[in-house]
Amino acid sequence: MATERVVVAISGASGPIYGVRLLEALREHTDFELHLILSKGAAATIEYELERTPASVSELAHVVHDERNLAASLASGTFITRGMIVAPCSVKTLSGIATSFNDNLIVRAADVCLKERRPLVLVVRETPLHAGHLRLMQQVTEAGAVVLPPVPGFYTKPKTIEELVDHTVMKALDQLGVHLDLVPRWKGL
Repeated sequence: MATERVVVAISGASGPIYGVRLLEALREHTDFELHLILSKGAAATIEYELERTPASVSELAHVVHDERNLAASLASGTFITRGMIVAPCSVKTLSGIATSFNDNLIVRAADVCLKERRPLVLVVRETPLHAGHLRLMQQVTEAGAVVLPPVPGFYTKPKTIEELVDHTVMKALDQLGVHLDLVPRWKGL
């Protein structure tokens, strides 16, 4: 049996730490083949917010795809993956996915997940939300995606930003059936 693959895409929205931490956790705790798509905006946001190079993030993946390459393996449903997480997901990327406007590989790979009925998780990073954002979220949800904004769970009593990020990363991975206990799970009072 072939190695299972997971796709992680990082758009240009604020919060590339979510996508980077996803890659780190998957690399550390699983043997999935990791496929990464970095948008042009993500490269700039990684440098600004994380003070690291896009190349150092790319090294966390086994395969890095150019967002402009619509002929990449990920653009076909015959290329089997466990699913895809877009973290963070900008509203522009959300809009492209909601309308199947496949002008880049992030949107096309997400569209493939939807048409093949594979898990697609969108860590949408925007606030406040207006009716147009909410309509787009409803559209992608109706198509089969999971909208998972990075909303922290304080019941884990986080003490660091990393623990807040890990909460969202753990919840996103749960949607792919990958259960990593990165933070304490709720056990009741």
